Amino acid sequence: MFVVQTPELFRFEPNLRYLARSSNECMYRIEDGFVYKAISAGEDAAVIQVGESPEGGLAVRLLGAASGSRAGEGLRAAAMREVKEWFDLERDLSPFYALAASDPLLVEPARRFYGLRLMGIPDLFEALCWGIIGQQINLAFAYTLKRRLVEAYGRPIDADGHRYWLFPRPEEIAALSPTDLEPLRMTVKKCEYLIGAAEAIASGTLSKERLTAAGSLKEAEKLLTGMRGIGPWTANYAVMRCLRLPDAFPIDDVGLHNALKQQLGLDRKPTKAELLELSKGWSGWEAYATFYLWRLLY
Repeated sequence: MFVVQTPELFRFEPNLRYLARSSNECMYRIEDGFVYKAISAGEDAAVIQVGESPEGGLAVRLLGAASGSRAGEGLRAAAMREVKEWFDLERDLSPFYALAASDPLLVEPARRFYGLRLMGIPDLFEALCWGIIGQQINLAFAYTLKRRLVEAYGRPIDADGHRYWLFPRPEEIAALSPTDLEPLRMTVKKCEYLIGAAEAIASGTLSKERLTAAGSLKEAEKLLTGMRGIGPWTANYAVMRCLRLPDAFPIDDVGLHNALKQQLGLDRKPTKAELLELSKGWSGWEAYATFYLWRLLY
């Protein structure tokens, strides 16, 4: 067991509540105040247990890896990276809370979910797949489609009597045809988009490092939207959840529109022009503003 230090503006409980929002989540399991998730380092894999440490920070246990072994050390390092990225622990949220305190749309969610981090998807392929799968369908069905994909092509890891899953590797999905994915009951277009994203990552044309090196949200978005099936919403969603750029802004998101409709007491969703005006004060923190507003709904 080891401890990952957490920043002052972090609380485990609101993050755990966010993670527990769907009983159909297949990438982790929550029980008795702990979250369990499969991780890998090369060909080695294990399950991490994450919970609050009595001394502060997050206590992380590695299940299924031999302590002190070379594989165990590699998995420990992978676990450290995973937890820091997953919980966005290296972000200073004080500027966000300062702007939220004076923003009528954010003051309530910032108070209710204080300490919540923009829970991430550290793997770029998983983030892109989740964005593609979620296009133009409700969240419940998106979870069902993700589970079908993961259980059909992911790698199972068993630990302490439970089964966990590693997300499918892009190389495996790149080798498929849309016909192979028909049993998942996704549209042909979505199957093609998933395979296209897998091919780009498997070939090295697209990577987390290349997106980071692009140097700005605008350039990262340009790289992503050059791919078939990835428009501005999916690009900003993936950048927001994976690269964690705080200015990523999926402005066309239905959930965001519904949250603003609720906050404003409207009988309709706000127009894009209205949304641009309402979000002027969020500059540099659009991703966190969106995430906190989503939390009002989910």
